[in-house]
Amino acid sequence: MSTDYQPSSAERHSLSGETMGSRYTALFYAKPEVNLAAIGKGLFEAVDKVDRQMSTWKPESDLNVLNAAPEQEWCALPKELTIVLTTALRISQQSSGAFDIAVGDLVNAWGFGPGEHQPTAQQISALKHQVRLPATQALEIDALRGQVRKRAATTLDLSGIAKGFGVDELARCLDSWGITNYLVGIDGEMRSRGLKPDGQPWVVAIERPRRGVREVMGVMELSDAAIATSGDYRHWVEVDGQLYSHTMHPSLGTPLTNKLAAVTVVASSCMLADAWATALMVLGEEAGPELAQARGMDALFVLREGEAFREISILAGRIQTTLETR
Repeated sequence: MSTDYQPSSAERHSLSGETMGSRYTALFYAKPEVNLAAIGKGLFEAVDKVDRQMSTWKPESDLNVLNAAPEQEWCALPKELTIVLTTALRISQQSSGAFDIAVGDLVNAWGFGPGEHQPTAQQISALKHQVRLPATQALEIDALRGQVRKRAATTLDLSGIAKGFGVDELARCLDSWGITNYLVGIDGEMRSRGLKPDGQPWVVAIERPRRGVREVMGVMELSDAAIATSGDYRHWVEVDGQLYSHTMHPSLGTPLTNKLAAVTVVASSCMLADAWATALMVLGEEAGPELAQARGMDALFVLREGEAFREISILAGRIQTTLETR
């Protein structure tokens, strides 16, 4: 079923709900008689399906079933999870392993998974020396048959890509109703289509990466695009006076310790923006901007320099500005 309308006759509607330990939102313009109850049901079902398939916090999720499966055994996957796993492996290859979903053991060990606990110095040392295969080597995916098997023991974590895919599913839900002017999001991951009735693009706030404080650093205009941010300021643990971010460095076996406080990426889909924000964050303050330029990306890097921040803005692969802010 679809609802066709002209922007001039559209009314503003807003729907939201809980998902993935956060909230999803949908702001859109449609005819006054649009079936909000049905759209709301569709939006919830869209993100709930993603959560049931890809959550590490739900023991019965398809992801956790895969994590628990024996090596060399083919496992049937739902279509959505197959898409996300295939995309994750592709971005891992394109980022030289900076984006890697085979970090579930690290996420859990550092206290960011379902069994939250503080790691000991002995555990931290052991993780640094543990030999681990990247997901590109540990997984074999048969996308045509919707199957995957593990070549080696591995624990997958999709926290760097699943939320973005969930935002894309919200967008697809509104698309199916013929709604062509909207802004949808889960937490800070957003995707837009069209414009507001006055012809203006959607405006998305960029958060200043200060730990324990939520304030706006700037805004970005968005139309027919998606945006996602990876940062060190929302979730962290403190061990022996040292703060550690929730984002893992796959090859080092530890949380990130580079100068980047946040990386924001604009892309065609929120799944891509989400994953690439994580990859560029892992690459750090030098290799990250270099890869963003080489790939012609739109990205904003925020470096932490004492009490101040330095911003590096890249548009279509070209550095636009380097600014210092507080």
